[in-house]
This record gives sequence, C-alpha cells and structure tokens, in this order.
Amino acid sequence: MNQKIVIAGTGFAGVWAALAARRAITLAGKADEIDVLVVSPAPRLVIRPRLYEAVLENMDPDVGALLAAVGAEHLAGWIETIDWDAQRLTVSLPGGGTQNIVYDRFVLATGSQLYRPDIPGIDLVHDTDQFDTAIRLDRHIAALKDQPASPARDTIVVAGGGLTGFEAATEMPIRLRAAWGEDAAFRVILVDTADKPGASMGDEAQPYLAEALQYGGIETRTGVRVMSIDPDGVTLSSGERIETHMVVWTAGMRANPLAAQLPGEHDPLGRIVGDPYLRAPHAPGVFVTGDAVRAATDDIGNVAAMSCQHALSLGRVAGHNAAADLLGEPLHRYSQPKYVTCIDLGEWGALYTEGWDRQVRLTRDEAKAVKQEINRIWIYPPAADRDAVFAVANPDYVIVP
Repeated sequence: MNQKIVIAGTGFAGVWAALAARRAITLAGKADEIDVLVVSPAPRLVIRPRLYEAVLENMDPDVGALLAAVGAEHLAGWIETIDWDAQRLTVSLPGGGTQNIVYDRFVLATGSQLYRPDIPGIDLVHDTDQFDTAIRLDRHIAALKDQPASPARDTIVVAGGGLTGFEAATEMPIRLRAAWGEDAAFRVILVDTADKPGASMGDEAQPYLAEALQYGGIETRTGVRVMSIDPDGVTLSSGERIETHMVVWTAGMRANPLAAQLPGEHDPLGRIVGDPYLRAPHAPGVFVTGDAVRAATDDIGNVAAMSCQHALSLGRVAGHNAAADLLGEPLHRYSQPKYVTCIDLGEWGALYTEGWDRQVRLTRDEAKAVKQEINRIWIYPPAADRDAVFAVANPDYVIVP
C-alpha cells in the first residue's frame, strides 16, 4: 500500500505544499509509491488579497487541473477532526457522511479567518475575508443604490486601520461610483483603535497614507473602537454614533480553528509555534504552514505575517519537508529574510516598502504598477504544466519584487 501525504487546504500555502511535495517525490523516483491528497471544499484557490477590489472576476481560479498535472489528488470535503496520535483524519463530505483517512504525513494549511469580537450586532457586518462574503458585500453595495438617499445609506464605515482596512477604505469610492454612478454622494469613514491609521506601516509611511486618505476623501476616527452595530448605525467607544447601513469589518485575523486541535504552544493568533522545518513539535508526522504556523523568517526575531507573500514560501517548504521526511532525505529550513509590503491606496496609487522597518521605495503610480503585477500575475497559480511547475516548486524559491 502506498504511503500518503494529506494536505488540508487549497489556499496559497496548501496548493504550493502539494506542488512541492510532488516535486520532491518525483525527483526521488517514488512517484508511484507516495500519494499526495489535498482536502478542501473545492479545488479552488481564492485570491484573498484582491477581494477588496470592485471586480471579483477570476478571484477563485480552479486548481484541479494543476494538481492533477503533478499527480496530486483532490478530495472535496472539510476536515473535522485531527487524531494526530493515530494519524487519522475525519472528513465531512459535501453529500453528507464522513470519511476517515489515515496519513503518513499531514500538512495543515487551512489558513486563517476574520476575527469577529463578541459585540452587539457583529453578525450585521460585511467583509472581504472570503470569496462568498466578498460577493455578498458587492451585492449589498449594488442594493443600496435602490434605497432612498439618507445619511445612513450614503455612509460606509470601515472598521480596522490595518492594511486590509486601508485597501477596503481607499477602494470604496471607486466601488461606489461604479455601482451608484459617477455623481454619487457618499461618505467613507475609517475607524481605528490606533492613534494613527496604518500605524503598523511605520513612521516613514505615515505622510503618504494620510495623503492617500485625503485624496480619496476618507474620513477617520482614531483611538476608538466600534462598540455596537445595529441596522441603522454604529456606536463608537467615544460615544459617537454614525448612521450607516454598511459596516465593513477588517479588524484582525485568527488561525483556522483546526490549529487548536494540535498539541503544543499556540500564539495569540491561534497559530501553532512550529520548529525551523515547520513541524508541529508535539504532533509527530504533522507539518504546519501558511497562516496556521508561527514561524521565524530570520535569526533576528522576525516572524512570518499572515500574508500570501509568506504563505507561498511556507507552503513550498512544508510540502517539500513532508515528502523529504518520508523519503529519509534532509529537511529544508524555512528562511525568508526579505520582506516587502505593497498596499493599494485606491485612486491615489499605492505604497511599496522594503524591510521590516518599512522603508518607502515606491509611491503612487510606480507602486501601483508593482501592486497590479503582484495581484494579477505573481500570486496566481501557474499553468498545469508539470515541468514548468517543478522548476519553481523548490523550497528555496521566493518571489519578491
């Protein structure tokens, strides 16, 4: 009976884990002896970094042919339980019922999900976290056009001043004009707990972020948080009430709950603290990757962010190492010392920085061109050509501008 590597998830990390695992197995001449099975609801890779955009076409490309081209299988389903001691998974199937799968190596690549705090009305918010919720937001924007003009209809609140919040807020005027007409009147208000929106981008970026907000006509409420939400508005911790029929929630991420089923240390985001080879230290045979792992990117204390930039490399390393572990070959240590950030700022352009200290390198149109290349080309899955895929599926392959 063949040995089996099971990979949970078809996000950036999961897809590249499968490709890297099949590459290592094939190069070792064991393609007929070790199977790679990928489990997810559908063989699609959602391009989450683009879900803030106005046009959602081709945001969930099918990767079924790609996986088949390298010899990996896909099973439609949801992993419900991980019995790491018995090396067995329980999978819920779309048509009902469950299936048990025994694995020799397991790669947890189920990513992350939006954090929703326990506040009144949190179920009323919209988000750009997943493809279906992004579509729901798009439909809500279109539906608002048919409502009578009012302060609530014409005001959009974006909660969270991180990178996702900035992109959602600065893109919103473009989305509203596209849906409501070029002469539409509206307010977009960005609410952030920090004293300055985008504080995580550092001091050097602040003038550019402020300029982009002003250019887009984005209002801000800083040093406050949303305390409650109702169908007609939000109440802030300052006591201010803002009338609105749409709140876009972008305030933080947490690892997929499956990570909690693995033993060992977890960070405040719910991620497993992995070893340098992305193994789960207290679950033999289990590798963790993407947004499910807390992994050091270098030797000076930096840790991988919940981003596709890191997930692409984390996936390659985890998949390669799961295969190498079965093959008895040396494991590859995860390292990704170069860090860049490219944040879309709507009509103003974009902002491109390098390093963990966020040194500004490009702004406006120059940065926008880089952002569009990243969003539309670099992060998309490759064509279903096995040899071409294997050429870029090695664990030390890194794409950076």
